[in-house]
Amino acid sequence: MSTSLPVNSSQHAVPYIKRPHTNFRPSVWGDFFLQYDSDSESTVMLFTLKLKVCIMQGTTVPYARDRVVEAYFWLLTMSYEPKNSIARKLGTKLTKCVSLLDDTFDAFATVEELELFTQAIQRWDISLIQSLPECMKVVFNTILELWEEYKTTILESGQLSLVLDYVKEAFYKLANSYLVEAKWGNEEFIPTYDEYKVNGIISSSLPLQILSFVGLGEFSNKELLDWIFSHPKIIDAASAIGRLADDMGSHKFEQQRVHVASSVECCMKQYDMSLNEAYKLISKDIEDYWMIMNEECLNLDYIPSPVLEIIINVARASEFTYENFQDKFTNGELLKECMDILILDPISIEKCE
Repeated sequence: MSTSLPVNSSQHAVPYIKRPHTNFRPSVWGDFFLQYDSDSESTVMLFTLKLKVCIMQGTTVPYARDRVVEAYFWLLTMSYEPKNSIARKLGTKLTKCVSLLDDTFDAFATVEELELFTQAIQRWDISLIQSLPECMKVVFNTILELWEEYKTTILESGQLSLVLDYVKEAFYKLANSYLVEAKWGNEEFIPTYDEYKVNGIISSSLPLQILSFVGLGEFSNKELLDWIFSHPKIIDAASAIGRLADDMGSHKFEQQRVHVASSVECCMKQYDMSLNEAYKLISKDIEDYWMIMNEECLNLDYIPSPVLEIIINVARASEFTYENFQDKFTNGELLKECMDILILDPISIEKCE
């Protein structure tokens, strides 16, 4: 990362801003995990995260979605094996940070504020955003706290420290992709479908999630991290599936307010088609991306099969989360029964034998 440079950020302050109002539903879990008595990996971690989110939402970041349990679900689908416990724990916290970042770009800040915020992430320097609202400083500090936890964990576990540089750069790329979308939305600009997908692969956050999970796993090495960071077709395809499935599940709610056009609106405008026709085109694209993933799995014999399985699981989880044109991440009640079974009343493998 480049060295921090002095910036007179007060010149960018925008006084008396009328903020957008986004009516996210509260968590269906309430304070359940603040009271649940268990020493399992999932419940102990969810208790800790839930407590922090409750404090955060009650003070300075009221616009953020409380989706801690749903965030853990994503990491659990990537791999349930005990050996990946560290990757799941940090990955869940990373997913929560990504959600905070997404809500800040999507439902709170102005473009001018977001430009400063993105610059601060690029330089990893909170001093650049001293003129911004307190909630944005809280979000940035939360990212920095997670970063310190990454460093401590990697040092203690003996993992490859190079993963830190990769994760930091991927996080900046994610923030920049959110900034691109914020500018599009502010300008009421609708890009072409292909332009949208190029940026959407990054804004899906899945390249970052895969990088973090694999980088904290048993196969982490420089060659593998270089491969992940080179935008291989299988990761781009999995990320595209996640982006497009997300769009079809969430675009109606998002378009109720000032919001960037999703892939659905991009298709409708570019090809002059109806909503259902856009759904069909995007669904066909998702099928094609699965074909690419299947083909790549056959060709990538030099990539460990557990790593490929993690990437495939990301695409599977995306389709499940947004199937039937529903957003189970934002509307947690749609995911609750599944989470009850996975976390609170799991089926023991030993009982099945």
